[in-house]
Amino acid sequence: MALLTDTIPLLCRSKDDVVNFLRGAGTSEALLGRIREQLALDRGAVSKYKITRDVIGQLNEQGDQGLGVRRALLRRVTEFDDFSTCWPDDQLKARGLVAQIRDVVGVKDSFTRMQQERDQEREAHVAARRATEDKLRRRGALYADLRTQISNLFGMEDTHKRGLELESLLNRIFSLDGIGIREAFTLRLEDGEAAEQIDGVVELDGQIYLVELKWWAKPLDINPVSRHLVRVINRAGVSGLMISASGYSSPAVQECERFLVHGVMVLGELRELVLLLEREESIGSWLRQKTRMAKLERRPYAVLDVDF
Repeated sequence: MALLTDTIPLLCRSKDDVVNFLRGAGTSEALLGRIREQLALDRGAVSKYKITRDVIGQLNEQGDQGLGVRRALLRRVTEFDDFSTCWPDDQLKARGLVAQIRDVVGVKDSFTRMQQERDQEREAHVAARRATEDKLRRRGALYADLRTQISNLFGMEDTHKRGLELESLLNRIFSLDGIGIREAFTLRLEDGEAAEQIDGVVELDGQIYLVELKWWAKPLDINPVSRHLVRVINRAGVSGLMISASGYSSPAVQECERFLVHGVMVLGELRELVLLLEREESIGSWLRQKTRMAKLERRPYAVLDVDF
């Protein structure tokens, strides 16, 4: 502001020119009116420097309200390039002061831009953190909803309806982890008779799994497990996943172990899914680990929190 007070009078030949220069930057007549009155009464009592100093002082006192005018005033000075309008003796000094103001403004603008960039970066980090937190809250709400719905199944007396509800819930659990799914479907013969009932299909890391769900009162024996193994072996390159609410009998597990020379068969328990939902952990990671143990350790029936 001190530089402006020294520079503006040099850019204007007359006192009226100073007033007009300040007016051109948006200075209100409320500020300039008193100066015009003084000039009308006694021009000699008011200098160009006093006019500039008084107006800039009042603009500063306005705070944010006068910010727009102060910026416009700076812009008018820094963009000034026709020094032929100045008094000849003032031209060189005016050029130097304008250059100095441009330097000061340039440094200030650089700091302002850096501050703005820091503010933008901080705002971006805050927005990203909030987005992550919102995503986690939504994910947590979905996990809680699925836990509640699975818990409700234990009190359901209609076993057929319970099985259908479990199939739907399993699809939602897999889709929550971004795993490709296909819901239950039936393969039929030419006469329309059902040939196979597939509870679901999931695809993880390019590997397709035929899914079978069973909610029995006792551990699954070899018969339902063998039927699922037949479905799997009849499809080249397809793996099997069976989920039981009651575990498996030893003969059923042994049959799956023997099957591992032909393909991948993974045995899971409903309680493992409940545990994953309680911990809000990835069902994809769970299936990968079980598949890895089935392939490398020949253990199709590895249970979460017991075997890994």
